[in-house]
Amino acid sequence: MRIHDSLIGAVLLLLSLAVLWHIQAFPPAAGQNFGPALFPGLAAAGLGLCSLALMWQGLRSGQPLLVLGEGLRSPRRLAAFAIVIASMAFYILLADRLGFVLCSLLILTLLQWACGVRMPVALAVAVAATLVIHTCFYKLLKVPLPWGVLQRFAW
Repeated sequence: MRIHDSLIGAVLLLLSLAVLWHIQAFPPAAGQNFGPALFPGLAAAGLGLCSLALMWQGLRSGQPLLVLGEGLRSPRRLAAFAIVIASMAFYILLADRLGFVLCSLLILTLLQWACGVRMPVALAVAVAATLVIHTCFYKLLKVPLPWGVLQRFAW
């Protein structure tokens, strides 16, 4: 898929304007002419100028705004893309109730199946990946992952 440069430039310009609007609330530094908003403001101004240049160059090219590649013409790949988006929403909505382990097992198995991996292999990889990810984040990095319905089995 090819997205037109002017569309990307417009999104980046909106981002830079949002940063410039947000830094207006930063308090001034005591006894200095510049404060904590200086460097984010400079970065946002630079991003804004570059995005304007990108938009100008894109508009001059005359190319279509969006060109779908071979991957997005396949119904299977479109379904896989939809499953990725749906799995993110599923995790956001149900991770606290079901827990990280169950959500991760379901999501990883479904994503691999959608990409053409056979179910036994997808399930084995999902179990191994879930255990490794959970151990790394929960035990090593001390990130409080939700246990959900498996709270009584928490280690």
